[in-house]
Amino acid sequence: LLLFGLSGCWFKPAAIGNSAPFSGAGGHVVHVISHGWHTGLVVPAKEIQARIPALQDQFGDVGSLEFGWGDKGFYQAEEITTGLTVRAVLWPTESVMHVVAVPQSPREYFPDSEVITFCLTDSALSSLMQFIASSFKRNDTGDVVSMKSGVYGNSQFYQGEGDYYLMNTCNKWTAKGLRSAGMNISPTFKLTADSVMGYLKKEMSSLLLVDGVVACR
Repeated sequence: LLLFGLSGCWFKPAAIGNSAPFSGAGGHVVHVISHGWHTGLVVPAKEIQARIPALQDQFGDVGSLEFGWGDKGFYQAEEITTGLTVRAVLWPTESVMHVVAVPQSPREYFPDSEVITFCLTDSALSSLMQFIASSFKRNDTGDVVSMKSGVYGNSQFYQGEGDYYLMNTCNKWTAKGLRSAGMNISPTFKLTADSVMGYLKKEMSSLLLVDGVVACR
């Protein structure tokens, strides 16, 4: 019965279908950030704020926003306990979205984190924006639901869509975002930060670099 009860939220938020494979071309710069155990997506703020006006109200005209999805209790906890960790991993729990204003280069803003950068076409970015927007739970009027302030910088928590679980982690969420953008990544077992970043390193190795940086155009 538990498995049947989980089925509705097991895969939420779902990746967005994208018929155009990722090519590395395009004029939109996107970053994946690894903070050690957790990954997030840094995207142009203007595009996602057009889909979620509340983010414009909250963060204003910032250049980029970082998005992360995760367990409500674990993500917002001031102190991480064994009980929180076990509950987050072994039992389906409510999720949250963590949104952070990134006013400068992600490599400068997150100097202690690993950053991988790539480029997206208009259609690929649109699919990624659709995926991110679908990761927010909405109220009866269709608005995102704000919660408490985030854990670093100018940041905010919002209610998330779907349940966090051993097989539906923050890193799998990032992988589903990459899949939505057209990358040939299977999110199923991308449960750790290393598995996501390892895939990206292989994917980026075939792209054109200028002074070691992906050139978007």
